[in-house]
Amino acid sequence: MSAALDIWNALERLTAAAGPSGFEGPVAQVARELLSPYVDETWLDRMGNLVGVRRCGREGAKKLLLDAHLDEIGLMVTGHEDGFLRFTAVGGVDPRMLPDREVTVLADPPLFGVITCQPPHLQSRGEGEKAVAMDKLYIDVGLTQAQAEARVPVGTPAVYRGGCFPLGEKRLCGKSLDDRSCFAALLLCAEQLREAALDVDVYFLGSTREEVSGAGARCGAFALEPDFCVAVDVTHGRTPDLRNPEDRAFALGGGPAIGVGPNMTGWMTKRLRDKAEALGLPYQLEVMAGDTGTNAWGMQISREGIATAILSLPLRYMHTPVEVLDREDLERVGRLLAAFAQDLEKEAGGC
Repeated sequence: MSAALDIWNALERLTAAAGPSGFEGPVAQVARELLSPYVDETWLDRMGNLVGVRRCGREGAKKLLLDAHLDEIGLMVTGHEDGFLRFTAVGGVDPRMLPDREVTVLADPPLFGVITCQPPHLQSRGEGEKAVAMDKLYIDVGLTQAQAEARVPVGTPAVYRGGCFPLGEKRLCGKSLDDRSCFAALLLCAEQLREAALDVDVYFLGSTREEVSGAGARCGAFALEPDFCVAVDVTHGRTPDLRNPEDRAFALGGGPAIGVGPNMTGWMTKRLRDKAEALGLPYQLEVMAGDTGTNAWGMQISREGIATAILSLPLRYMHTPVEVLDREDLERVGRLLAAFAQDLEKEAGGC
């Protein structure tokens, strides 16, 4: 019998680990250690994806794939100037977040650094009201030019420094909650399914490179050949400054957001709604009329096509070092996924 999962400690470990797109090794190892007690087997594939499987014990059973990406946005060193590091973005980095930000440069060994910022005393009129272009910023790691060139080669990645921490009684704040929080929900799901009777094999995918291409999930889905898949990702949390909050963002504490649209499989969307209602879980509907911006977009057309759904966790301040989520929402995502997986083949029929 496995020990009870401490999900908040697990999420602290996941967010503290570095793993920008293409460099997910450290976080994949943490994720593998956390997932292993709740599945029958784990492995890392050629793309660096973490794969775990909980088998139902029936030969030829259908396969359900649950995906959450492990990578985070980051930076990459492009050169050196007087000991400072020039850099570019890996993924959707918001330049407004960068001045005076603390970062971890993933050299060997890692270095702490700060992104330069010009004091307001030295700015010209109106200059402080504009975002500074990325090519005007540098990372200060406290080294000379010779030291920087020797210790931090061009191509070295960097990430925001830190992990996550409580924000009030119900919220959690930190970096890389997109999408480590959803992998934590997969851990909750795996724990709940560990002793459950299943009629499908359940695969858990901690995928790579979502922030730059989605290649990890696409290759993972191609290799695993699932019959069904659910992409589990974050969506935008509601804040007062959004112009159309009802259309563009979702309430923290209002439950998971279930994707509705032409690129999701209708019966799977309905099943998520039905299971939420049966459990008494609040949920929200997210209309996705085109490209969903998630791994579901690529997974659904793997091989001859995969029946696909999207389940999202509302998250404020996406792609910043201070992303915020509601703890109950995360737990609800895990519960809903576990309910979705049980009796799937029996209730899905010939779908």
